[in-house]
Amino acid sequence: MATILHLDMDAFFASVEQHDDPALAGKPVIIGNHLRGVVSAASYEARVFGVRSAMPVVEAKRRCPHGVFLPGNRRRYGEVSRIVMAALGRISPLVEPASIDEAYVDVTGTETLFGPPETLGRAVKAMIREETGLACSVGIAPVKFLAKIASDYDKPDGLTVVAPDQVAAFLADLPVGKIPGVGKRAQDTLARLGVRLVRDVLNYPPDFWKRHCGKWGLDLYARANGQGSDVVSPSREAKSVSAENTFDTDTADRNRLAAWLLRQAERIGRELRQENLRGRTITLKLKFNDFRQITRSRTLPEPTDSDTVIFNAARTLLDAEPLPHSVRLIGVGVSNFGRQERQLGLFESATQTQNIRDGKINAALDAIRDKFGREAIVRGRLFDFRRKKDEG
Repeated sequence: MATILHLDMDAFFASVEQHDDPALAGKPVIIGNHLRGVVSAASYEARVFGVRSAMPVVEAKRRCPHGVFLPGNRRRYGEVSRIVMAALGRISPLVEPASIDEAYVDVTGTETLFGPPETLGRAVKAMIREETGLACSVGIAPVKFLAKIASDYDKPDGLTVVAPDQVAAFLADLPVGKIPGVGKRAQDTLARLGVRLVRDVLNYPPDFWKRHCGKWGLDLYARANGQGSDVVSPSREAKSVSAENTFDTDTADRNRLAAWLLRQAERIGRELRQENLRGRTITLKLKFNDFRQITRSRTLPEPTDSDTVIFNAARTLLDAEPLPHSVRLIGVGVSNFGRQERQLGLFESATQTQNIRDGKINAALDAIRDKFGREAIVRGRLFDFRRKKDEG
């Protein structure tokens, strides 16, 4: 039987900010300061006031007016995340990042090196605190979904170990919403069947669940019995890289929208190059002032990490949209990744040619920004946009 460890950094973004600036220790720190945006993270001091991630910033300010609202620093969070993942890699080669602040680790058979699961869990928590200065919560169980539930069981700074013979008792009294994939709508549906706790799922046979909920019902029944995947995939890659911005005021100015697309394409391109990724599918996201949201995608003939190629594809998608209302939010994403070496042919495609042309330029821009900061060098189109904005 496998032994899976799930590590979840506690209030990650906010905790990084508190660690880097000791003056923030003990204060309600909220990541997200754009009045028309949403909260990315909240410290435990802020959560006391009911502030949660994905909450509108306006609502967070109403609930916690004395909170410290910060824009966030994704680059810094990425640095800390890489330290965490590297540390876990010294425990086991089987590490699967689930997000920037959580990961699964297959620690099966490591008892001779690190001791029993509880001893290993304490060692991992101490190692992460020593290397990052941050607290984390750890769950250890025979399967992945149970390990994830266990890491959330005693937050913050928690450690919960579910041995194989404890699985049934551990699950029995949990609210069914604790099972990953059981959201609010599913909980409402299950409540109408009298299912509120995990043990209630077992009151109905598998045929009942298949008849009423199909494959999802069978998966729910299996999880209520403690059955799930124990496969940790170290090669798991990001599904997409994206950037988006919510405007202070809605706009239908296509030049302004295009300028934001260029800024976003630069951010995405740089991240792709740092991760040695190239993507073929470019996706434009628009949210209008009536809160209707659309996405439009285009797949390129060749994968790219070029700012210019990403921008041109996104701009083409934007130009094709009629914009029936002013835009509240705009975003760009790149997906459909590949790490394969570029195939050389007799004739280069337009994307290949642009990739080659941009390679040295992007490398130079990245080097300057790494040394002097993101605003150290600005493309002419963005500079003109900023100047006009300042003059206006």
